[in-house]
Amino acid sequence: MSSMQPILPKESLTDQVTTKIRAAIVSGEMTPGNHYSAIAISEKLGVSRTPVREALQLLEKEGIVTVAKNRGVRVNQISLDDIVEVFQLRLVVEPPAAARAVLNASEADLEILRELHHEMILVGQTGDGRATLEADKKFHLYLLGLARNAKLDGIVGELRNLVLAHGQVTIPQARTSQDLAGDRDELMNAILKRDPSGAQIAMQNHVLRTAQMLVRAVCARTPGLNDEQYLSRLEELIF
Repeated sequence: MSSMQPILPKESLTDQVTTKIRAAIVSGEMTPGNHYSAIAISEKLGVSRTPVREALQLLEKEGIVTVAKNRGVRVNQISLDDIVEVFQLRLVVEPPAAARAVLNASEADLEILRELHHEMILVGQTGDGRATLEADKKFHLYLLGLARNAKLDGIVGELRNLVLAHGQVTIPQARTSQDLAGDRDELMNAILKRDPSGAQIAMQNHVLRTAQMLVRAVCARTPGLNDEQYLSRLEELIF
């Protein structure tokens, strides 16, 4: 874990450690199936074992890692069935939440969304896949936060984190970071027009395209998997 940097004192040490560990998983620094010592992680980050232990417990609840007594922590390998089920849920909850967010958004919120969207485009141009995925997550969570449902925020955050930890397989194999960043244009246009139905449709289209891309990418690198049987399941919960 050579790229991990020491933690700087800020508000929540546990949150910072959680972010650092998740970033190490997204970047491939910590890989599925391998065991890592909590002591080694705490030493690398320059913090005590307590925030590391708390961070690992949070990540375990999200399904990203498994903490085994006397064996350290193991990064979980998310299955394609897991990915399909995550996106089935996202397709149910995120489109109507986007519509509600448009209705609730203030002019200040629209300006922040413009800035986050612009940030995604700029990061996408650098070709940094992990940074693009993080910028994408920031945009989505701010938008969905405008729906003003704390339970939804928590659920969507956990669902996105689960896939984010393994989403690096889609960049740059399936599409470039710039393409990923630009895939929000339809949604952004609907938001700025204050068109809730348009935002709902655009969000559904975006989440579905992302799911299809991820399923195809995983199947392409996994011999014996037929992407059609997984793609056909994505819209099962949409009526």
